[in-house]
Amino acid sequence: QVQLVDSGGGLVQAGGSLRLSCAASGRTFSRYTMGWFRQAPGKEREFVAAISWSGERTYYVDSVKGRFTISRDNAKNMVYLQMNSLKPDDTAVYYCAAKRDISSVVVTSGYVYWGQGTQVTVSS
Repeated sequence: QVQLVDSGGGLVQAGGSLRLSCAASGRTFSRYTMGWFRQAPGKEREFVAAISWSGERTYYVDSVKGRFTISRDNAKNMVYLQMNSLKPDDTAVYYCAAKRDISSVVVTSGYVYWGQGTQVTVSS
């Protein structure tokens, strides 16, 4: 069992930065692939980034490549999403999530644990 708590969202101007954090409970955290998803009003939840259990492999949706960086600290049971050069289109509720394998990291249904979400609003 893994419980996830998202934090770090807020209101920022376009071009600004935010760092999202996801605190995980459970002794098996390091075995999970971790992902970040986001959901804007009226839209489906979409994949943003993922990181393998070791941190050696990372994945990003094209729209955030070069701007967002996912990382993890297994000793602290934490996952982070550093977001730079934010755009109004990045406005959404952001969720961290955990899955048991590294396959199909972009698929929402493959994740078994979810955080409660944190709101990110980027003003123009």
